Amino acid sequence: MNANEIQIDFARALYENGGGGHDFDHVLRVTALAERIAAAEGADIAIVRTAALLHDIGESQDRERHHLIGAARARELLQGQPAAFVDAVSHAIEAHRFRADPAPHTLEAQCLSDADKLDAIGAIGVARAFAYAGSHGTALWKATWREIAAAGGDARHAPGALGDAYTPVHEFVYKLDRIPARLYTAAARTIAAERQAFMQAFFDRLDAEAQGTA
Repeated sequence: MNANEIQIDFARALYENGGGGHDFDHVLRVTALAERIAAAEGADIAIVRTAALLHDIGESQDRERHHLIGAARARELLQGQPAAFVDAVSHAIEAHRFRADPAPHTLEAQCLSDADKLDAIGAIGVARAFAYAGSHGTALWKATWREIAAAGGDARHAPGALGDAYTPVHEFVYKLDRIPARLYTAAARTIAAERQAFMQAFFDRLDAEAQGTA
């Protein structure tokens, strides 16, 4: 398959079993962000776009290994293309996952990795955190984000120890607010700075309303 033939409808059909924060809308958002970052950084947009459209095709098979499954499947879909192109797309897919090896060692892989992380923060990130909480029946608020951040060194407040007491506010403190520091490209860091400021303002307001002071 020619890379130029990977169109939206073709890619959409690969995600029929997707849902929630990793549905095809997520893929489209990541693709738009990845192309934006690639253009700013001088990366190969064809590689970045192809990898972005295919990056979560292994999600429905195995969440923990979806980056590796997706990379292997991309190689099958791109059979007949130049080996360098296929290798670049495959590496970008296998290296996109948050907190999982391998690390992205090409600019194109870094663009995709950053775009995927950016889709977890900002207004979209807040919406995804609350959607997850709602679908799992957890509380929306227990404590202010600044209190949670201050207690971050206490094992009793770690995500794995909280169970149902783990709220979207905890998700913001333990994951979302830390993502900007893990980005690779200058373009992504610029976008992240604005999104991070929005999240902090949102959770400040949520804390005030939850306590009846606003």
